[in-house]
Amino acid sequence: MKKLTTLVTFAASIVAPAIAAPPAPSELELSEGFSNPFGFYNASPSFSWQLPASADSASQTAYQIAVASSPELLPDQADLWNTGKTDSAQSLYIPYAGAELSSRDVAYWSVRYWSQKGEASPWSQIQTFELGLLSNDDWQAKWISFPEHGKGQRTEYDTPLYRPVHFRKDFSAKVEVAKARLYITAKGLFEAHINGQQVGEDRMAPGWTPYHTRVETITYDVTKNLTQGKNTIGLILAEGWYAGRFGPKRTWGNEPPPEIIAQLEIEYADGSSDLVLTDSSWLTTIDGPIRTSGIYDGETYDANQEMPGWNQPGFAASNWTTPIEALIDSKIQLQPKRHFTTRDKIELTPISISKPEPDTIVFDMGQNMVGVPRIAIPMKKGQTLRTRVGEALNRDGTLYTRNLGSAKSINHYTANKDGIAEWQPQFTFHGFRYVEITGYDTENPPEFNWVKGIVQYTDFEDTGHFETSDLNINQLQSNIVWGLRGNFLDIPTDCPQRAERLGWTGDAQVFAPTAFYNSDLHAFWTAWLQSMCEEQYDDGQIPVVIPNATGKFTETGWSDACTIIPWETYWRTGDKKVLEENYDMMLRWLDYSATHVTDGISTQRTVGDWLQPYSQQKDKRRGDTDNSLISTAFYARSIELTQRTAAVLGHTEKSEELKTLHAQVAKAFQERFFDAEGRHTGDFQTQTVYLLALAFNLLDSEIAKKAAEHLISSLEAAEGHLRTGFLGTNLLAPTLDRIGRSDLAFDLLFKETYPSWLFSVSQGATTIWERWDGYTHLHGVNRSQGSLNHYAYGAIGEWMYERIAGIYPLDPGYKKIRISPLVGGPLTFARGKYDSPYGVIASYWEINDEELSLQVTIPSNTTAEVTLPAPYTNCIRLNGQVIETSNHPIRVEPGQYQFTAKKALSK
Repeated sequence: MKKLTTLVTFAASIVAPAIAAPPAPSELELSEGFSNPFGFYNASPSFSWQLPASADSASQTAYQIAVASSPELLPDQADLWNTGKTDSAQSLYIPYAGAELSSRDVAYWSVRYWSQKGEASPWSQIQTFELGLLSNDDWQAKWISFPEHGKGQRTEYDTPLYRPVHFRKDFSAKVEVAKARLYITAKGLFEAHINGQQVGEDRMAPGWTPYHTRVETITYDVTKNLTQGKNTIGLILAEGWYAGRFGPKRTWGNEPPPEIIAQLEIEYADGSSDLVLTDSSWLTTIDGPIRTSGIYDGETYDANQEMPGWNQPGFAASNWTTPIEALIDSKIQLQPKRHFTTRDKIELTPISISKPEPDTIVFDMGQNMVGVPRIAIPMKKGQTLRTRVGEALNRDGTLYTRNLGSAKSINHYTANKDGIAEWQPQFTFHGFRYVEITGYDTENPPEFNWVKGIVQYTDFEDTGHFETSDLNINQLQSNIVWGLRGNFLDIPTDCPQRAERLGWTGDAQVFAPTAFYNSDLHAFWTAWLQSMCEEQYDDGQIPVVIPNATGKFTETGWSDACTIIPWETYWRTGDKKVLEENYDMMLRWLDYSATHVTDGISTQRTVGDWLQPYSQQKDKRRGDTDNSLISTAFYARSIELTQRTAAVLGHTEKSEELKTLHAQVAKAFQERFFDAEGRHTGDFQTQTVYLLALAFNLLDSEIAKKAAEHLISSLEAAEGHLRTGFLGTNLLAPTLDRIGRSDLAFDLLFKETYPSWLFSVSQGATTIWERWDGYTHLHGVNRSQGSLNHYAYGAIGEWMYERIAGIYPLDPGYKKIRISPLVGGPLTFARGKYDSPYGVIASYWEINDEELSLQVTIPSNTTAEVTLPAPYTNCIRLNGQVIETSNHPIRVEPGQYQFTAKKALSK
């Protein structure tokens, strides 16, 4: 029988004729994953594309990019940039080097490539991008706000909220409109209308940035919204993240009021143009139907206060007043939004209705979610309906709200007529599974269509799929995904329900690898990292939440996100720009950290291995792991990642300097915290002690082997259970795997007793919890009032993709891939799929009657190596033919492969 070599070429079932040209490139993207972006932020973008799966497009040897000011000029007359044939295998992040682009410019581009056979592909379909307003100098509009700040604008309710403000402006389009752009943003949240229609589909726009340095703007194409003749633009402004009671440092009544700025630019068919700018010529009122609105507390809407036609021509606004105008502050940059906006993404229908009290009904959405309830309920004129939300129920079936803290999460709606009242809150969001309704007409029996759960999160694409033969593991994967959706609403928050919802850096850094497998977060992370750079203090400190809502508060393991997430983003995407943008921040953080180091040991503050179970400390939230050990370990980790960054960016001297520093800190770490037998010299032999030392490579090889045995002993002492908090959990399974004990990692994964990942699943969880025992069927919600939607412990998802499915990047951006699945526990199959920057990577394995089958997909323009899992290493066949097994791993080129193997005989 024919034997194949261990270098396997394209194995797809369809092989094109030798004379055929390779297929055109596809999946064209700009910079951090934008397709045909509008109002784009970057005048010097980069270009990426994928090679379709084909024998003739397995790899690229050259490319040509053409960029033009009109599609008619492509490809041969490209007037902005033409690379010509460029010998390179690179198909990601080719930097623009053409004519200078500026605000409002529109460019069109196309690309082709040459295959490994030297054949040129057809040109791709034409893509486009339009730049937003890139400089404050491009803005002629002024900020406007409601006058008499603090007088009448405050609501009459017990929560000190700003009442949302309406603005309007009538104008005339003198002739036919050829093109119109609305550039807009707010210090707060906005919604725009033209001639009675809402502009765009964004929610919670423009998002949350450090308002003292930058406010992101959004661009809308409103050409079709305008008509020749009379027009009206209407704006609604709410406080959002900017004002009111959001954040613990607010001084209600003293902070600046929310402001809005808009610039409508109109080009007419005859070549003339007009501007409509926010200024004191507009009209404004606070007497609209949205009586209160706050992120923590919800929204109150009185339909009797509706102003029909307020955003249309002909409206009588005699009782409206003029706004205050303010000039643009040159210290605050107006920048087009760097990542995708928040949208209504999913609509959930209740799975059950209960009536725990005579006048109260509760809808169970079946899923802990983030967004708002949308109602469609029969009401009578003047009737006020209240919706209140929560993550759990009390034993008597009533809504549990203690874990919301001071967040009320209540919405009110007052009807202005008899009939079906349809309403969805506009400027708030909640974390919830259950919707409680009171004030409804009890004569009407409740129906399932009364309430919908509108799931809202940043409008990124899903990138991964993971499934196994075990239903509990599948539920865990679902919980991870829903935790991501619930906490990635414009920024990565810790939780979405209580009076917090902040961008905690520690949660983000442990979860980042898992997040990348499940969603396209390239733009999301780079935008948030820009905020991190802007929030860094002059002395180099990194706040623990970004944007900073807690003041000058730095903690190791949290603030080290400034080195961990840039590197993780580069590793997962292959985009060096994220390192270039954050390198200075990384260095400054190291400089600050060094001020707390003596003889290689850090004494910097840390909150510890947060929420480690069975802690013996007075503050049990902080865990038992030695604080100095944690700080020194993360100091070393940040040095290592910054050193790698310096090497990638070509800063050789700095790289060598940091390499030496890392060796010194590692040596000090081992000498201070471990004895010659690899045992921690401190009081508590926590699992996290050994995980940090082993995962961060801080021990000599012989000491590391002994430390690994102590890690195993710590697991045995815990009867095979984990004892880790936020900083140790993400390291647990990968480290056990690395020391050759993947069997223990599987044992931990499949544990169903507390504390474990499947304990929450066994208790009905639909998201990841803040605490391992956040809720039990017996006792209800943990007395600590913990969040039931907190993604940090979902970091196990990285190991599930990389080792159970076996998909792992060997080079940045998955240019080189390792497929090396693990078989363990009760699993009989696992399916993993990841849409990498180069295309879909897939690994599907299944066991039947002592035989393993493994299906592998490798995208074009990459290479991979495949290792079959023990003990299935006998009689390996590839696409039906026997293959030599002496040279594991098996190197493969792009394509689809079918491996089979028998279980090896035991010795």
